[in-house]
Amino acid sequence: QLIRNGMTDAVMFDRSGNNILPARILYKKNILALRGSFRPVTKVNIDMFNKSFDIFSREANVDTEKTEVIFEITLSNLRAEGEKDFMDRAKLLCSLGHTVMISNFKEYYRLVDYFSNYTKKQVGLAIGVNNFVEIFDEHYYQDLSGGILEAFGKMFHNNLKVYLYPMRDEKTGEIVTSNNLKLHPRMKDFYKFFKYNNKIVDIFDFDESYLSIFSREILKKIKNKEENWDNELPNGIAEMIRSEK
Repeated sequence: QLIRNGMTDAVMFDRSGNNILPARILYKKNILALRGSFRPVTKVNIDMFNKSFDIFSREANVDTEKTEVIFEITLSNLRAEGEKDFMDRAKLLCSLGHTVMISNFKEYYRLVDYFSNYTKKQVGLAIGVNNFVEIFDEHYYQDLSGGILEAFGKMFHNNLKVYLYPMRDEKTGEIVTSNNLKLHPRMKDFYKFFKYNNKIVDIFDFDESYLSIFSREILKKIKNKEENWDNELPNGIAEMIRSEK
């Protein structure tokens, strides 16, 4: 309700599901953020978290004792779902021991800009290839006077790194990483600047069997009362979904 009514840009919950103050949690911390719909949270999400955290924690300037991992859900493009839907998803993530943020940040640069209010330390974003490609869509930034250049200035001016989780091309079966993703020709040199400056890091030791897991398909199975979706979710999540209906 606070976000819907424009009273705040983000609310956060700790692993016990208690509301917490972002300023207190994020102040002078290293931050690793994962954005998703988490509807429901799947093994892909957890694999992305584990593998990106492993790389993030080995960065030279990251102290894991002073690191916060945030599972972030944006309200801006999912308004139709209703508050309870968001709170249920937050509850599932909290049950796995994670800190959850529900935000009003449609664009990634706004999320990074928000973090920069509280910290100047290393910030990491764990992103799937398909979502990362969308960041290079100029239409995304029509509201900004400086367009995509202003957005990327805000996004990468801090110590930001993107940890890229691969995807499998549905047509070719090829695994898509930072080396073979396809962008608009006008964006290629722009992208290379960030890649060559080591702002984009591939997650290589992923579990290939997880690349065929999509939360929207699991949700469809749950709604249609189909079986065989339990194995695609982390331990305990299927049981919670069933018990809470």
